[in-house]
Amino acid sequence: MIRTGLDNLSTVKGILKGTRLGLMTNPTGVDASMRSSIDILNEGFHLSALLACEHGVRGSVPAGEHIGSFRDEKTGVTVYSCFGASTHLSQDMLDDFDVFVYDIQDAGARFYTFIYSLSDAMEDCARAGKPVVVLDRPNPLGGLTVQGTLLDEEVSSFVGRYAIPTRYGLTVGEYARWVKAYLKLGLDLHVVPMTGWKRSMRFEDTGLKFVPPSPNLSTLHAARVYPGTCIFEGCNISEGRGTALPFELIGAPFLDAEKLALRMNSLGLEGFYFREAYFTPACSKHAGQQCAGVQIYVTDDLKTDAPLMGLMLMDEIRAMSGDKFEWTSSIDRLVGTKDYREGRASGKELIEQNRLPIQEWQRQSEEFWLYT
Repeated sequence: MIRTGLDNLSTVKGILKGTRLGLMTNPTGVDASMRSSIDILNEGFHLSALLACEHGVRGSVPAGEHIGSFRDEKTGVTVYSCFGASTHLSQDMLDDFDVFVYDIQDAGARFYTFIYSLSDAMEDCARAGKPVVVLDRPNPLGGLTVQGTLLDEEVSSFVGRYAIPTRYGLTVGEYARWVKAYLKLGLDLHVVPMTGWKRSMRFEDTGLKFVPPSPNLSTLHAARVYPGTCIFEGCNISEGRGTALPFELIGAPFLDAEKLALRMNSLGLEGFYFREAYFTPACSKHAGQQCAGVQIYVTDDLKTDAPLMGLMLMDEIRAMSGDKFEWTSSIDRLVGTKDYREGRASGKELIEQNRLPIQEWQRQSEEFWLYT
């Protein structure tokens, strides 16, 4: 089994000892024995502040819900919210610690907000002259495959801050190194590497347990389709929120499930199978209404192109739905460009247009790799 950055914490003991630590984490921040980084840092060092991203440090806050500051019941440490009116660290937060520590499992997809909580904190710590320690973890989608679209920073947001691909193939520690260079930050950055991890590893090869990084990304299977199906948050088609299979179920009350499944399976998308499905979300879009659509199965995760799959699924649904299909305001930010919504490219065309730019981005990003 590999050792994560948290398991290798002793390598930065000299940086952490005798300082006040501000820890940004969530339930994924656990060591090999499933002990929380909160407890480990609180017992072995001086933990003075907890910094909560979306869903909170204990993972109990629904997606998009803002939280205020409060005291953590178990440790007595103040928990500050970094997800609300501002995603940056306030002066009060910065005054409460000397060294910033980050320990969160990433999802490997550009629109997953935790990586921007990290980079916002890196900017703030650079201005305040405070060191940043990132405890590295595997990219659950592996470290060799880069896919999707390269974000046009004209549509930059908290679900896509920088010009990176949908699936970018870096660990969170490597991402931190890339951000430091990209933003030209004068930052004292320390990445605590993993030991034993290889870029070619599937998550199952690591020996680690998959801890859901957020309430609606509860399985590794969901994480593998997420780079494709998250874009359905940008339209009136349900992405399965309010069901037992968020991001694996896609549908709406006005769709023909059988026809959609047949159409998708005829497209020859490697590594995927589409089953006609019917579901009734308990909350979110179409709550209480029966939706017809598909359940997406990953049959070979080494062959999948989830961003391509998601866009082609959206193309088919749009063609079937006519004027019943509607965009929401977030679609450009999720896809990474206005070209798709404005009709300048189909999903497949958009992916093809981005292949060479993404290959070049991957080549340049290798400068920040920590693992082979």
